[in-house]
Amino acid sequence: MEVREIEKWCCVVQVLDAFSAEKPASCSGVIVHRQTGTVICSGVPFARFATDKRSLSSDHGFLSPHSFSDTLKIRVSFPTERDASSPSACETSRHREVTAELLMLVSCPEFKRAFRAVFQETDRWRFHADEEEDEEDDELMGDALSLSWFAVLKANVGAAGGPDAGGVVVPWRAGSSLRKGLPVVACGSPFGSLCVDLFGASLSAGILSNLCGEGNAVILTDARCLPGAEGGGLFAAEAPDDARLLGLIVSPFGWKANEWIGLTLACSVDVIFRSVARCRGVWDPLRGVWPDPREAGPLAAPCGTRGARGPAVCFVDSGAFWGSGVVVAPRLVVTCRHVVNGRSKVGLKFHHGDRVQDVTGDVLFATNATSSYDLALVKLRDSVTEAVVPCMTQSYNPGESVLVVGYGGLGRKCGPSLTRGVLSKTIRFDDQPVMLQTTCAVQAGTSGGAVVRTRTGELLGIVSSNTRDFAAKVTYPHLNFSIPVAVFQRLLQRFHQTNDVNVFSVLDSTDKEVSRVWRLQSAQSKL
Repeated sequence: MEVREIEKWCCVVQVLDAFSAEKPASCSGVIVHRQTGTVICSGVPFARFATDKRSLSSDHGFLSPHSFSDTLKIRVSFPTERDASSPSACETSRHREVTAELLMLVSCPEFKRAFRAVFQETDRWRFHADEEEDEEDDELMGDALSLSWFAVLKANVGAAGGPDAGGVVVPWRAGSSLRKGLPVVACGSPFGSLCVDLFGASLSAGILSNLCGEGNAVILTDARCLPGAEGGGLFAAEAPDDARLLGLIVSPFGWKANEWIGLTLACSVDVIFRSVARCRGVWDPLRGVWPDPREAGPLAAPCGTRGARGPAVCFVDSGAFWGSGVVVAPRLVVTCRHVVNGRSKVGLKFHHGDRVQDVTGDVLFATNATSSYDLALVKLRDSVTEAVVPCMTQSYNPGESVLVVGYGGLGRKCGPSLTRGVLSKTIRFDDQPVMLQTTCAVQAGTSGGAVVRTRTGELLGIVSSNTRDFAAKVTYPHLNFSIPVAVFQRLLQRFHQTNDVNVFSVLDSTDKEVSRVWRLQSAQSKL
């Protein structure tokens, strides 16, 4: 399937009470089989119609249509071919709305287990809930139990996408084949059923930021989505002519300790199909989509990281604070001053696939609190054989594609996360770069992480912080600041020659103009 055909597989699902004036609930959905009319979407909008809401918090694998109110009505809106004779054909897509029936609500245990393991209550995780929902639904939305439910519908969607829609069954990808950094496209309808002709099946590009759980059930991506996109599709898009469904959007927003993380939460479609397959009876909603359970193996071979190999990024723990660090030489890690937090010794973790190596490090140097550069140098007591020493860049090109690698998002439990963006700005003093800004999503825990050139894997800088508006109490993960490697690259070379850590003390006496560039770090700053 081509990337431009993705929208033809996406739809909007509207759930309403036939005898009530209550506002309908809506979400996005994915057509998985046109001939049988099978649609899968988020199960959250259906929760209010459950005759016994306790069943949603039980260990039921699925709920039949008899578990829901007789007044439940479902409508599915999907794109059809554009009318070339219409003067507005180039402006908006044509949509058709049909009635649908609920086949089952299915719970995905793999997602539920992984969600509970990763998103701990102590970290104060919270996921998007519709502000207009009542309090009971609000609580339900934030619970792993409700987020792990998916609805399987039957609707007459044979005309979806028009005669050139490109196949009967949606191409999809096994969870075992997913990897961090995989290019993806999210397809959902912002605001659900509102102005479907304007917002329906909107696309957003990104990469897979992190994965966890059996079958990579829990997925985080930096592809940006809005409320209403829940239930929409997340597609692997490694090539323009090879797009495959890999997951369903679970929540477009997420907060950790009141900090917006700027990432979208999704569930692997592989484990959703497995859950449906466990519950199917005489009538099989996945006939032609999912193989017989005796043949249900991965449909794609696992693949490793492709492209240029970037620097080794580790987890740095100083006790009360933790963050990221980057290997810049054998047994030498650069991180941030505020990460080591005045300690003389820190713990470091290196993730090598499923294996984690713990190393103790001694803090050789940390800049003063008054320094503009928030940097620290840690010497490892043991070597890390698989750590890659990066090539440091000699140039900075605003607008080029970059990656941020660090332990934000799920990083602390699942290894470093990746987010993609562009180098939005390079600020220079005396023709030397002193600050970098990127559009990558940066969360708490990414401090000390790496800014990497996507094409070559070269190290551009060390992440210092994202932006927080103290007046509005809002965090902006896509506006962040990093220290260019040019600031400390020559100092590292002198240190290797002399083994004198005092060569880094020059970082404590920065020019006033440099201090002005980094002035947002001061206590008096609004940001």
